[in-house]
Amino acid sequence: MSSYSGAAAYKRGAGAYARVGVESGVMSASPHQLIVMLFDGALASMRAARIHMQSGNVAEKGKAISKALDIVNNGLMAALDEEKGGEVASRLASLYDYISRLLLAANLHSDEKSLDQAEALLEDVASAWREIGSQAGRE
Repeated sequence: MSSYSGAAAYKRGAGAYARVGVESGVMSASPHQLIVMLFDGALASMRAARIHMQSGNVAEKGKAISKALDIVNNGLMAALDEEKGGEVASRLASLYDYISRLLLAANLHSDEKSLDQAEALLEDVASAWREIGSQAGRE
């Protein structure tokens, strides 16, 4: 076995192990924890996009931003229930839409300021969401 094929096999095995860990976490998570996981995933993708943007790796920057967009649009936005959530859900939908537009601008123009703004806004919502969870756990 060459060192390349050994490294590739290791990478596949490590990836499968990580997926099992994530799947186990998802299966045992509460609805609140699932939203926290979505925030964490989107924010991690934004941080990865920044690293790729700064190093000039356009393809990987695009992949990372696409992943963040997917999480915001198909995870966080889709989880909103405007019927039960009322005005708060409606405002969050508007905020997620704005964050998506910032991410698109960041990708299109390699604009780190747009990426920074999107990350800061999402981190604000994520920290508030985490605080709700910690307070609910104390009651």
